[in-house]
Amino acid sequence: MNRTGQVRVAPSMLSADFSALGAALAAVEEAGADLIHLDVMDGHFVPNITIGPLVVKALRPLTRLPLDCHLMISEPQRYIEAFLRAGADMISVHVEAEQHLQRALAMIRDGGAKAGIAINPATSADTLAEALVYCDYVLVMTVNPGFGGQKFLQPSVEKVRRIAGMIRERNLDVAIEVDGGIDRNTAPAIVEAGAEILVAGTAVFGQSDRSEAITQLKRRS
Repeated sequence: MNRTGQVRVAPSMLSADFSALGAALAAVEEAGADLIHLDVMDGHFVPNITIGPLVVKALRPLTRLPLDCHLMISEPQRYIEAFLRAGADMISVHVEAEQHLQRALAMIRDGGAKAGIAINPATSADTLAEALVYCDYVLVMTVNPGFGGQKFLQPSVEKVRRIAGMIRERNLDVAIEVDGGIDRNTAPAIVEAGAEILVAGTAVFGQSDRSEAITQLKRRS
């Protein structure tokens, strides 16, 4: 179960209008977003290309909300410093992409940001066992990463429940974030399992009333 009882919503800018990112960011901040999720894809680790540090730097002065940068890229250590300089408040790296995970997480923390471990749907929760102590949050992918608008993978609920149990057993202050297919229908079960941060793309940006969309996510969770 969610340890805090509070749910934070992180609209994913991947689903925003890329010709007007500043306006989209302002709209979801006004609508009650708790943080801003930025999907960084390199066309190598995942089959899509999106944004880099320059976009993060451009968005940084436009909001006081934390910028949550999800690095879906190969060799993430090479780019951590650039995202820190750009103003990222949270940076997650994939366990599948980083051989020296503790070192990467230490770089993020030493740079003043929250350090996260991201994990793909087919990767066992057991891979996190020795690394949880080095991170501030775990980002559980509830779809296969690369594209927005995918259908929620139901086995993710038990995976989140298991990770939440691992965190409790070690008495760690580690949050669970979930990303992929999150909407008013899938949110309740995943929050009950232990998720505290909901990344939502089309469930927010695809709605005419974004304030109501964010409220519904929090209420139904």
